[in-house]
This record gives sequence, C-alpha cells and structure tokens, in this order.
Amino acid sequence: MNTILLIEDDKAIVDVLKMILEHDGFRIEKAFNGPTGIEKFKEVNPDIVLLDIRMPKMDGIEVLQELRKIDKDSIIIMISGHGNIETAVQTTKLGAYDFISKPFDVERLKLTINNGLNYKRLLAENRSMKQKFDADAEFIGKSDEMNKLRDQLIKISSTQSRVIITGENGTGKELAAKQLHKLSGRADKPFIHVNCAIIPKDHIEVELFGCVEGYLSFSPVKRIGKFEMADGGTLFLDEISDLSMDSQAKLLNVLNENKIEPLGSNNEIPVDVRIISSTNKEPAKLIEEGRLREDLFHRLNVLTLNIPSLRNRKEDIPELISYFTQEICIKNDLPFKTFTQKAIDHLSALKWPGNVRELKNTIERLIILSDSDKIDKKNIETSDESYLSELDKIVNTDTTLRDFQDISEKIFIEKKLTENNWNISKTAEALDIQRSHLYTKIKQFNIENPEK
Repeated sequence: MNTILLIEDDKAIVDVLKMILEHDGFRIEKAFNGPTGIEKFKEVNPDIVLLDIRMPKMDGIEVLQELRKIDKDSIIIMISGHGNIETAVQTTKLGAYDFISKPFDVERLKLTINNGLNYKRLLAENRSMKQKFDADAEFIGKSDEMNKLRDQLIKISSTQSRVIITGENGTGKELAAKQLHKLSGRADKPFIHVNCAIIPKDHIEVELFGCVEGYLSFSPVKRIGKFEMADGGTLFLDEISDLSMDSQAKLLNVLNENKIEPLGSNNEIPVDVRIISSTNKEPAKLIEEGRLREDLFHRLNVLTLNIPSLRNRKEDIPELISYFTQEICIKNDLPFKTFTQKAIDHLSALKWPGNVRELKNTIERLIILSDSDKIDKKNIETSDESYLSELDKIVNTDTTLRDFQDISEKIFIEKKLTENNWNISKTAEALDIQRSHLYTKIKQFNIENPEK
C-alpha cells in the first residue's frame, strides 16, 4: 500500500483528501504545519507528499527545500489556493513534481498522484540499473575465449598468489584485476589501483611507499603510500614496466620482505598485500629491452592471465553492443536506442585495434549524436566520414610519403582525442604512447581542442 503524506493547515481540506484517497487504497499520514510535516516525512518515508504552500510557522516552499535535502528523489506535489504561474515555476525549479491549484479537480489530482508513483518507480529502476552497471561490471560474451577466461578467473581468485595480467590496450586488464579481487577472500578489504604509466617517475616511490611529514617541499604533510592503503587487500600495479629501474629494485625488495619503509623514515611497516600487475607488452621483450627486471618479473609472475583481443572473439560483439547501449543510455539518462542488424554486422566486421574500449567509445558516440531511436549502418559510416574524406584527399593529391605520414598521423590522433573527450591520459593509453609523447605530437601538428 502506497503512503501519501498530507502537509496542510486546513483541517477540512485534509479530511476531504483523506476520504478520497483512502477510498482509492492509499494509506494517509497528515501534518498541519511545516515542522511537523518534516518530522513525519522522516518517520514514514512516504511515496507521495501533498504540500500546501501557505502555512503558519513555515511556508511550503521552505518545507519543500528541506524535504529535498532529506530525499532528492521525493515526489512532492504542491497545492495552493493562491496559485499563479510564477509560483508554479519556482516550486518546480526547487524540485516539486507538480503544482495543483485549489479547489481541486479530483480526477486531475488522482492522475498526478499516479503519474508521480510511476515516475518514482522508474527512478528506482534506473538507480538499480546504474548500481548494477557500476558494481557488477564483468566480462561480456559467450565465446570460447571468454568462457576460458572466466574459468581462469575463478581458479586464480581462490589463491593468494601474485598474478601478472597481459593483453593489448583496451581489452580489460583493470576489469580482470577487479574481478580477481571481488572473487577472492580479500573482497572486503581495499582494492587499490596504481597506474604506473601516468604517475611522474620522481613521485612513484612516494605514491607506493608514502613519506614522513616534511619530506616533500610541495606537500609538507605525511603521505600514506598505496601499499599501506591496500593492507589486507589487493594492490593492482597497472603497466608495471613503466616503473623506473630504481623503483623496480625497491619494489622487488618489498616483495621479498613484505615490509615498506616510507621515504624519510627509518621505520619499516609490515604489509599484507596481494600484488596483481599488468602490461600491454610481451614481458620477454620488455626484459630484453631492459625495461623490466627479470628477477622482478619472476616474482610477479606466479600466475599469468592473458586477456584476448576483441578481434579474436568477434562473436561477442553483438552482446557487447547490447550491453553498452543499455549502460550508456541509463547512465546518461537518454531514451533507449537500438542498433539495426546491418549496423551490428558492420561493427562486427571492423578490426577494433583499441579493443573493447574503442568499441564502447564508438557506441557512446553513436548513441549521443544520433537523432534516431534506431542506429543503422549509414549512421556509423557518416560518423567517420570526415576522417575518411580527409585521407581520400591526401591519397589523390601529389604529396610525399613523409607528408602523408604526418597528415595521416595527425588525423588519427585527432580522432582518438575526440573519442576520448580530449582526456590526455586515456588517449595516450589508447595510442600506446607516453603522455609526454602525445603532448609533443599535439604541439608538433598544432592540434587544438575545438571545445576551447
């Protein structure tokens, strides 16, 4: 039974409304002034509030603001015998669901209440779906590669062993690390993610091990390192080869001793941390190039988990499109859209060098920019038309190989920057280059953010 709270100082009106609404199956709670109404609201958590504007002690607009602070999704219908357009607009801006003037049109009042209940239900479903996408993110797909990966995740998560995750950019290495933590006996402890590629090299040891008060000139306070933050839980070292060789040596020492020593301190702190690391390169090649210590690799590589590229599991693309479409529409409060079979077939045939991340970015762009509820193959081709036409122009003009390389590289970087909303870290990761290198390229090709 749905509950309606009446906050109205006129007892005769309250009695009439109570009789009408109880006849329709509602449970009625009542309050004859604002402060009592606020306390009653906290006590009964009503589904709908009917709130008079003109009352003693505290007017309805003040009460509305207080109720919205308590529950921003509350359905509050304002009622007034002195209604005007300005008041209605004001209360709606403050979060009221609707505004009804006295004397009541009973049928309109009932319709407004039912519409409010439907809206409240949709909000709850929306919130539930958002929480599902945020909390239960997992690998999507029924291909042999995905089934094998899920089996490995279950087996590996039951151990305390260190894991190194390999795979191309955009395949889901961070998601795999989170799944391993979520399925492990450490799930109720912290999961700390350290992206070694984006932390300045001279700050990485402070990030990992912390420092004493006064050690850093730009930050005089004590800093707690990621190892200490992750104590009892999981520490995910993303792109481990981006650590300097000095930092790798200190990390190796921590793995041997299970103790850290904050910078500037002589005291060791014992830590109980499961290490999961990742790299998008072949570890053997990194060792050969001198970018990864062999002894550190063998310490980290007790178990290996390889995430397959999207091109090796293309049969999962239709399911990924469906999942991302729901997720993107719900999180952005957009009307649901669908992809035609031709669009799905076209997307499934593409190479996706940026893997699942690139697919998701493409789906998001198509959903946001499309004016139609159905996205067809022609919408996908149109979205890349500007880039393709620029390349066509270059191919069909007299130009040197060096000029073609520069221009095509500029077009490709611009496209990736657009796909990642000009997030430099994400774009550098998608391009598999350092952020400093990307900044150099942006300056070299005089690329400007159109938003600015």
